[in-house]
Amino acid sequence: MQATSYTYDADTRSGSVLLDDGTPLPFDAAAFDAGGLRLLRPGQRVRIEVDGSGEERRVTLVTLQTL
Repeated sequence: MQATSYTYDADTRSGSVLLDDGTPLPFDAAAFDAGGLRLLRPGQRVRIEVDGSGEERRVTLVTLQTL
């Protein structure tokens, strides 16, 4: 699934992404670390993996989108 980086806190390695429909979805340090990233800037296009549905949906991986 693709999304756009919305917020990122380097101290906690957590933040949020915006799905293509504009829905914000938070991610934690574990999801950030799973992608092997060092930094994330707002507006970057990312690839995410998500578990669950509805209110239980959570991001399990955030990495840069490559073509």
